Amino acid sequence: MPLPPSSPLLDKILRAVPRRYRVPPAPNAATQAPNGGAATMLAMTVEHARQALAGGVAPDSATRHDFLHALSRLIREAMRANEGDPAFQAIVLRHRAPQVREFASLSAAADQDRRQIHAAVNAIAHPAKLQRMAPGPDRDALAPLQAAVSTASWTALLDAARQLRAMPEKAVDPSVERALARLLDDPALARLRRLDALAPDAQVRRYQSLWDRHGPRSGSPTAAAQGSAAQRRGAAVEALATQALDALAQRLNDAEGAHAPYRVVTSMRVPSSIPASSDRAKSEWDAVLLRQTGAAATPVWDVCLLIEAKASVDAATADLPRLQRGLRLLAHAEDHAVYPFQTRQGVVNLRGASLRALPADSSALAHTVLYCCDAPADAAPRLLSAASRMQLLSAPASVEYARGVENGQTPDVSALEPVWRQLLESPQWEPVLHQYPMLRQVRELMVHVDDLLASV
Repeated sequence: MPLPPSSPLLDKILRAVPRRYRVPPAPNAATQAPNGGAATMLAMTVEHARQALAGGVAPDSATRHDFLHALSRLIREAMRANEGDPAFQAIVLRHRAPQVREFASLSAAADQDRRQIHAAVNAIAHPAKLQRMAPGPDRDALAPLQAAVSTASWTALLDAARQLRAMPEKAVDPSVERALARLLDDPALARLRRLDALAPDAQVRRYQSLWDRHGPRSGSPTAAAQGSAAQRRGAAVEALATQALDALAQRLNDAEGAHAPYRVVTSMRVPSSIPASSDRAKSEWDAVLLRQTGAAATPVWDVCLLIEAKASVDAATADLPRLQRGLRLLAHAEDHAVYPFQTRQGVVNLRGASLRALPADSSALAHTVLYCCDAPADAAPRLLSAASRMQLLSAPASVEYARGVENGQTPDVSALEPVWRQLLESPQWEPVLHQYPMLRQVRELMVHVDDLLASV
C-alpha cells in the first residue's frame, strides 16, 4: 500500500508558522549580552570544538584556552556564597566530607529501606491486626513496633523488637520470632539508624540546607505541590495545542472537500505489538493529526503530524532524544500490518507503512513533529543547556578545582585539562559536545500555540 501524497496546504502552513524560539546557526556572544558570561562562552567554545572535530581536525589552542578559562569562570560563579549554585556546592561538599558522602549514599536508598522495614513490621504488627486483637499483654507487646515505625523512630524500633524477642517463649508465636530475627538482622534497619546518627552533623546539615535552597526535597509537601502545578501547566499547554491542531484539521478538511479525511487524536499510546524495544523511547504522543486511507466502514489512518506540548523550551530540549527514540520505535512497524493505537478518542488503526515512513533524522523532523509551547520567547536564550552545564561542573577535575576555590586558592586552569580531553574523546560526553546543534534543532521544531493557530 503506497503512502498518500502529502498535502501541499499542510506543507505550506507548516512552513509559514513563525519560529519565535529559533537560535542562530552558531552561538554568538555579541547577541547574548543579557545572559552572557561564562556559560555563553562555554557554549561557543564547545561548538567550535565540535565543528573542528566534524571537519576532521583537532580544535586549535585558542579554543582550548577559551574553554578552560570559561569553565574556570563558571566554577567560580557557581561557588559564590549567596549567588552561586547550591546544587554544585552540595556536590563539592559531598566530595570533601566523608560523613556527607556516607549520608548521601544512605539517603539514595532510604525510601526503599523505609518501605522494606514498614513491610517487615506490618508482617508482625499490622495496624489492622492490632485493632482486631483484644486489649491485653499480646497487643501491648506488639504495639511499640508499629508506633516506632510509624514515627520513623528506628532506634526505638530496634529496642522494641529486642524487648519483644526477649519475652518468654510462650508469649511470642514462633512465626513472630522468626520475623523478629529477620527484622533485627535486616541491613535496611541498620542503614536507617546510621542515617539518623549522621543527620545532626554540622556538615550534613549544611549539605541538606544547600539542597533545600536548590529545591524542595523529594516526597515533601512542597515538592508534591510543585509537581501538581507542573501537571496542570502541562495539561493547559496540551489543551491549547490540541485546539490549534483541531483548527488545522478543519482547515485541511474544508480545502479537500466533503470526505473529511483528517482528524485529531490525543494521548496516542504505542501498542506493544510493534516489534521493537520501547526502552527510554516516547510511548505516548500528546496530539496527532491523522489522515484517513481506505474504506470508510473500516477506516485506517496515516500519521501526518505529531505534536508534543511543553510548558518550557528547556523541557523540550531534554525531551528530544526520547522523542527520536520514539520515532525509531514506530519505524519498526511492518509495512503491510495495521496497528491499533489507544487514544482518548478510542482505538485508531494506523498503517505500518505510514509509521515506517516517519523520519527520526534531524533534517526531516520539521515536516513531521512540532513542539508546541505558550511561553514567551526569551530575548537572549540560554545557549548552554542545564544538563550540559551540570555535567561540566560535576566532572571530577571541576569538583577538585572548586575545592581549591573554596579554600581561597587560585588553582591554575590547566587543572581542568582532563575535562577538555573528556569532551573531545569520551562517548559519555557526546551529548555535551553536540548540545548546541540539539538546542538549535529543538528550537527549530518549537512553535508558539498562538502562532500555529494564526497560521491556520
